[in-house]
Parts: sequence; structure tokens; C-alpha cells
Amino acid sequence: MNPRIRILFLLAALPCSTLVRADIYKCVDEAGHVTYTNNRPSGKGCSTLARDQAVSSVPSAGMPRSAVVPLPQNGASSAAGGFPRVDSGTQKARDSDRRRILEDELGAEQKALAAALKELDEQGLGRYGNDGNAPAGGGRGQAVRDRVQLHERNVEALRREISNLR
Repeated sequence: MNPRIRILFLLAALPCSTLVRADIYKCVDEAGHVTYTNNRPSGKGCSTLARDQAVSSVPSAGMPRSAVVPLPQNGASSAAGGFPRVDSGTQKARDSDRRRILEDELGAEQKALAAALKELDEQGLGRYGNDGNAPAGGGRGQAVRDRVQLHERNVEALRREISNLR
């Protein structure tokens, strides 16, 4: 088909096409969390939004301030900016969990680094590519060297993260 005829046909068909619009549903679960979706929900607490209704948690310029619904605080006191606060015991438990997780990750990375260094040593490969057994830019030796460097960077990042904890 001639390209000009094809373009003319497409231009003629364009006004005949209709716009496709999906329904938007607003669902609120038992905990008060709001979810917007275009999939037909099967649970309770969902309603179809009007097509002209804005779907945003940020008020538009024309929306009155009284129409903005504050986020649920779930019993926690409100801090600056409306963010929920937790009591010090809960925060200490979270910090303790975080430290334990980071230390576990550090241990795993140190083991992986030791294994990669051992593999380099067993293959007789130099750590920095100056051994002559493999080209500096490729081959199995370079892949092992890359893993060593990755594990070294991860160990350093985890140590830095742990040192930043209170």
C-alpha cells in the first residue's frame, strides 16, 4: 500500500476512534490505608470515583483546606510535618534489629569476600590483574577480581552504615 494512502487512511480513522477510560476505585482497608486502583476490587471498603474527581492525596489549588483528610496516626503522637512518632522503647528495638541485620549482612559479605579471595589464590591469579595468567580486561580471572572488588565495597559500606548507628 502506498505510504501516502496509508497516512490518509489513518488520519481519516483517527476521529472515529474513541478514548478508553478505566474506572478508578478507592479502597480503604481495616487499618485505614487508602489504595487507588483501576482493577475491580473484590473486597469491602471500595468505591468507584467519579470520572471528574482528582485522584491525589495532595490538595489541588482549588480544593478547600477543609477537604483534606489527615492521615491516620494509629495512636502515635504526631511529629512535625504530620509524621507519626513512636515511643523510645519501640525505636530502640528497631535500632537493635537494624544493627543485628547489618552485622549479619557484614558477616555474610566478609565470608563471600574470603571465598572470592581464596578462589583467586587457588587459581594463581593476581588480585589486581598483574599476574599474566589472564588478560586484565577479561576472562575468568577478571570475573573473580570483580567479585572481590564488589564484596570489598559492600563490606566497607556495611561498616560505614554500622558506624553511623547510635
